[in-house]
Amino acid sequence: MADEPLVLGIETSCDETGVGIVRGHTLLADAIASSVDEHARFGGVVPEVASRAHLEAMVPTIERALREARVSASDLDAVAVTAGPGLAGALLVGVSAAKAYAYALGKPLYGVNHLASHICVDQLEHGPLPEPTMALLVSGGHSSLLLAPDITADVRPLGSTIDDAAGEAFDKVARVLDLGFPGGPVIDRYAREGDPEAIAFPRGLTGPRDAPYDFSFSGLKTAVARWIEARRNAGEEVPVRDVSASFQEAVTDVLTRKAVRACQDEGVDHLMIGGGVAANSRLRAMAEERCTRAGIELRVPRPKLCTDNGAMVAALGAEMVARRRATSGWDLPADSSLPVTEPHLPGPADAHGHAHGHGHSHDHVHELSRENLYS
Repeated sequence: MADEPLVLGIETSCDETGVGIVRGHTLLADAIASSVDEHARFGGVVPEVASRAHLEAMVPTIERALREARVSASDLDAVAVTAGPGLAGALLVGVSAAKAYAYALGKPLYGVNHLASHICVDQLEHGPLPEPTMALLVSGGHSSLLLAPDITADVRPLGSTIDDAAGEAFDKVARVLDLGFPGGPVIDRYAREGDPEAIAFPRGLTGPRDAPYDFSFSGLKTAVARWIEARRNAGEEVPVRDVSASFQEAVTDVLTRKAVRACQDEGVDHLMIGGGVAANSRLRAMAEERCTRAGIELRVPRPKLCTDNGAMVAALGAEMVARRRATSGWDLPADSSLPVTEPHLPGPADAHGHAHGHGHSHDHVHELSRENLYS
């Protein structure tokens, strides 16, 4: 095995089939097949549609990533896959594919955590993560503040959403405004031409007695919907750009305010932001302003690496290999509710209590099977 491990990562937690190939901290390939257009007419992700799309896209996307990286499957040092959290059926497709490739190639298998992967992907952009890392993860399913002393073994949740995630609120507000799905990019676009101070929308969980690091966007979403409904009932035109800007300002204000406070309270001098909503232009700008004032270094990957992708899974897998973490077993599950406190799922413990997977050699794998599949 090379000093810098060559790892293939598979991501299928939601509606995008992502396959990335990483050598150490260097990104070689990031291939994505998205089924978002198939979900748009339903106004949200349909799990069964997503699962079937993953099945159809898996092999072509892996082959495209191998071509892009200019490596063969036999060159890989390990295969990593998102084991959770996410949509159960979608996760199962990725986990099954990863097991098949790892088994046939005789390579180690690592089932990793989707949220920890979103943090680790920043290594591909800005180099090794500081330890500990403070991370704000914001997406369609998650809004979390996490402290990671060791991204491969120790990730601690400081706060999370108690209802709607930030990305979910963007989608719902976009639906009320008849802007389509997904809502994040289109609201960001309209907001650039609107007044962020036009409407005073509420900031949830920002009172003195509220949990300092938890988030709530359900009340904000409802307030926006009621404001729009009142205008429409009065026969007045809804100022879409001002609503978008004011709503977006409320979300980003709360996210950045709590993230900076967490850094200050924990004595951490940097902040990493990841997840799909991290691609939002106003969130990035406000985070930069507030971090600069507070003397905090901001690390945000480029937008393509913020959304779900295989590169982030490969990045965490490469870190697992480099730090010699235990591999996963062939009984690796797809865990839709995998807690962030478990960055990866190692194999079962032996009689002495040591965790182990299937190891790095597979003498029991029939060589002819490998030749037939990956010649």
